[in-house]
Amino acid sequence: MTSNSSVKPPARALGSAIFLSRWLQAPLYFGLVVAQGVYIYHFMIELWHLIAKADSLKETELMLIVLTLIDVVMIANLLVMVIIGGYETFVSRLNLAGHPDEPEWLSHVNAGVLKVKLATALIGISSIHLLQTFINAANVSPTVMLWQVVIHLTFVVSAVAMAFTDRLTSRSH
Repeated sequence: MTSNSSVKPPARALGSAIFLSRWLQAPLYFGLVVAQGVYIYHFMIELWHLIAKADSLKETELMLIVLTLIDVVMIANLLVMVIIGGYETFVSRLNLAGHPDEPEWLSHVNAGVLKVKLATALIGISSIHLLQTFINAANVSPTVMLWQVVIHLTFVVSAVAMAFTDRLTSRSH
């Protein structure tokens, strides 16, 4: 490994500029924080519908609203993983060591782990959508149901492949 002093000034400046460019991602993560605020708003509207209609809802309608709430929560969890994990992995350390609320998974997050966690979260979200479709099967065309199952299985196969690949690459290191 060469020392930094042996690198010529133009190359050092270019390297520094490229390294600093990671900060261009910071507004993207902040945008995801704003998107999470939109999901909170959506959650509160759905919760209000549940409360306002509680005495007149049929069991199927109740399940669909509750599944929508679960879906919003799972997407919010996915956003948290992307915001915190992505920022920590690609932009800058959050310096949360010793903080009582530091997420357990953050201590061992890297790009591979983050991809597998995201894929798993997408499978969970897809599962909720599929369950909503099955509960509401009388109002959904068989073609739509078939495509949702195919898409869900594609997520599952992709997640297994990513986890397997991540495991192989982590063993080689």
